[in-house]
Amino acid sequence: MKKVAFYTLGCKLNFSETSTIARGFEEKGYQKVGFSEEPDIFIINTCSVTENADKKCKKIVKEAQKVNPNGYVAIIGCYAQLKPKEISTIPGVDAVLGAAEKFRLLELLDGFVKPAEARVLASEIKEAKSFNNAYSINDRTRTFLKVQDGCNYHCAFCTIPLARGKSRSDTIENILKSAEDIAKTDVKEVVLTGVNIGDFGIVNGKREERFIDLVRAIDQVEGIDRIRISSIEPNLLTNEVIEYVSKSERFVPHFHIPLQSGNNKILRAMRRRYLRELYEDRVNKIKQLMPNCCIGVDVIVGFPGETEADFLETYNFLNELDISYLHVFTYSERANTTAATMDNAVPLKVRQQRSKMLRILSEKKRRSFYASQLGTTHTVLFEDDIENGLMHGFTENYVRVAAKYDPLLINELKTLTLTEINDNGTVAVEEAEPMLETH
Repeated sequence: MKKVAFYTLGCKLNFSETSTIARGFEEKGYQKVGFSEEPDIFIINTCSVTENADKKCKKIVKEAQKVNPNGYVAIIGCYAQLKPKEISTIPGVDAVLGAAEKFRLLELLDGFVKPAEARVLASEIKEAKSFNNAYSINDRTRTFLKVQDGCNYHCAFCTIPLARGKSRSDTIENILKSAEDIAKTDVKEVVLTGVNIGDFGIVNGKREERFIDLVRAIDQVEGIDRIRISSIEPNLLTNEVIEYVSKSERFVPHFHIPLQSGNNKILRAMRRRYLRELYEDRVNKIKQLMPNCCIGVDVIVGFPGETEADFLETYNFLNELDISYLHVFTYSERANTTAATMDNAVPLKVRQQRSKMLRILSEKKRRSFYASQLGTTHTVLFEDDIENGLMHGFTENYVRVAAKYDPLLINELKTLTLTEINDNGTVAVEEAEPMLETH
């Protein structure tokens, strides 16, 4: 029995796909093992969004060679689609598979015999037309369920359409089957994920269904306690969706909504499909219906042409907005994007200074949001995340809590009161009662 290990870089979508590919290996008789357990095969799922994708890929390949110099190394994922030939020259790489090929690993690399030189199996991105169902299981307390892939937007800074192809979705019927399978595994929370999730419903190039239809349908699946929506574009987060989530017992009050800039000039240059006024409306609508809702924000600093005044406008906009935390990205040039050819590049040192300012703001926002929740009661899903005798989990509105370790609480939902913010930024709760069996 050959042993196979998986390593995933990047987003929730990548985790769902890695998990599905891993199940395919196990069904064929391979043994899934940890990265350090001398696997015969290493599958590395890469990302192109995070900075230094090439360095990260090289580092993981190098580590794989240390663990097993004779191991077979296959690279898949977004970076593999964008730079297949470049990756194939990394010492130790045996195969590179593109977006249209990655789910056919077992078929295309039958036997996993090390070749004399790396094989590149990467079609043009236009060949990535089919939707491959995917969800993560047994990897984490929550499950990432892929419902959409690809993107028809062409934001000036983004390579995702080049790495994943056009927007396409699974059918609601198929997704419900996956959700029912997930419900049988004792998973307590499902995260709906995709590249542009709000664009859900395009099948074979035509819009067949809508995201709100999926939300309503999956809310009826028995056996799933919590459903979370991953990142969704502000122009696609409709009042209909917000209103439905506000009344649902399963959908949790947590949205992650990319902003990228609080300056309309920069938003237009980025080719975003909204202005700051719409974004503010979305946030106000959410808070009006769900005052305790957690709202996360993506923001890019140092985009070409961003002046100090433009950045300060973004800073002040975010400072005044009722949001909970930021994911801050320092703009970096990406090959084959419009932004890479733009004039007025912002010096790297200035980009880094602006990133630091927003990261400090994010911590203030998070602490302020956590403070607003103290004294209130929430349902916490505890995870297998133990540190210094404390276990961690998240409330339905995404407050990270810490409690005294109790093995019976892992993957359990517990109603607790938030009491104070710890020195490390987590939130203490009233001590969880041990879950003793009664006779």
